[in-house]
Amino acid sequence: MAVAGVILFARSIKLTSKFLKPSDIPIEFIKNHVKLRGRLHQITEKGLELEHIPISIPLISSWRRQPSGFLLIKLAGVELTEAGQLWLRKELRPFQVLWFQLLARDNSSLLCYVLMNRGMYFTVSLNEEILRRGLGKTVLIKELDQTSKMYWAVHKKLLKAELRAIKRGQGIWKEDTEKSSYVEKFKNSWREIWREDNPFKKMSLWELDLKRKSCCEMLKSQCKKCKGKLSNCSFALKVRELLRYMKLGKR
Repeated sequence: MAVAGVILFARSIKLTSKFLKPSDIPIEFIKNHVKLRGRLHQITEKGLELEHIPISIPLISSWRRQPSGFLLIKLAGVELTEAGQLWLRKELRPFQVLWFQLLARDNSSLLCYVLMNRGMYFTVSLNEEILRRGLGKTVLIKELDQTSKMYWAVHKKLLKAELRAIKRGQGIWKEDTEKSSYVEKFKNSWREIWREDNPFKKMSLWELDLKRKSCCEMLKSQCKKCKGKLSNCSFALKVRELLRYMKLGKR
């Protein structure tokens, strides 16, 4: 009965279901950024085609026939170059198993954080590795909720990887003109997001400055009060009196 209960629970949340297209994946999986496994079929200009590998249950998965289908996976936050596509074709093998973390859904494709195994306990993010080698550029994931922690965590990792390639001058960042123009463009795009999605966007600069000054004045007044209390306490008065007697004794 316990085994039957586990099987029914797994089927109810679609853990054992094989997803053939992005629309088959429940919205809860995308909201919770669930990690799934897939077997590489081929690499196209649009992205990676993976065959989803569902969780298998002993004695049941062996006789149950699984339908065939492929999911189109895009590397979230990465604009691939031709050199990046060549590197992927060279690095990945056919039928290789990859992990992909769901971030958002874009029409007929999935925007994911793709992980590749390197050894027993070591995994590499393809998103970060491509940017770290200068084989692509970072782009904003507009489909992902910009108020979520995942949005800022993913972009922070991607920007760190890209900054490393820019500092070392790898890949597309060998020329200084490309560096300066792209960095300025990316800064401006982040300024626009800050203006649009910042909860304090309605405040002007002088209002923020006034708020900051008022906070500073309040802190100063609190410090003065604390100093006054300390100076008027009995222990401080006794210490002052003792120091005065010591000075008189020296004279």
